[in-house]
Amino acid sequence: MPEKSKYIVGTSGYSFADWVGTFYPLGTAKTDMLGQYVKHFETVELNFSYYRIPTQSTLARMAAQTPEGFAFWVKANQKTTHQQDRSIAGAFLDSLAPLTQEGKLAGVLLQFPQSFHRTMANRKYLASTIEDFCTVPLAVEFRHRSWDDQAVVEGLRQHGISLVVPDVPDLEGLYRPAAPIVTGPSGYLRLHSRVAENWYAGGAERYDYDYSEDELKKVLADWSSVETEVERVYAFFNNCHRGQAAQNAEAFRRLLDQI
Repeated sequence: MPEKSKYIVGTSGYSFADWVGTFYPLGTAKTDMLGQYVKHFETVELNFSYYRIPTQSTLARMAAQTPEGFAFWVKANQKTTHQQDRSIAGAFLDSLAPLTQEGKLAGVLLQFPQSFHRTMANRKYLASTIEDFCTVPLAVEFRHRSWDDQAVVEGLRQHGISLVVPDVPDLEGLYRPAAPIVTGPSGYLRLHSRVAENWYAGGAERYDYDYSEDELKKVLADWSSVETEVERVYAFFNNCHRGQAAQNAEAFRRLLDQI
């Protein structure tokens, strides 16, 4: 049976226009979305940092809008994960200072693209990137199945880095572990979608999915097998179209409350 106290549930991003009326109250302004979000969840993944390095003033405002104990995972910038440019790591880490000072930085998410295969060159780049970000907790998400290797698991475990377990369609070449894996103090689950035919159709369609209660129950049952190995399990819903991520995250929380 899952240990509900270990689960910290949230969504990948929170600022979406189509959440107004589907999750946020009608009339909610963009500047008020985080204030509404924290009424429901204790953690969030920040995705805008993938497109631009946050300013300290932006993250300071966000820290001030969230209660004590709230946890931010911040996605690494695309220059680091998709363009293999290590030069911005220092500036990115500096931008996180307000979250670190408030004790609200859970860690940095390194999400690599499906084109990032497990080659010798990419293994070296991953090792260098991990060293660049060694001052903060890290989670790594792979998209290509070549990383589904026990040596990868052991390497991350030695460094105390959380391996992201993605919930994705069963497609050739797509990284999709057969069971939950934990390699750091935190388990890390990202629920994206299970619609194979939409995976390569673009972001809006890729993540247009509504998890059923039975599917969520199965996820909890699967993760119960590794709960004793971690201090906590972060569960983030990335199926953000039309507020589905928030609705599914709340349903997931309700299932935990029933335990």
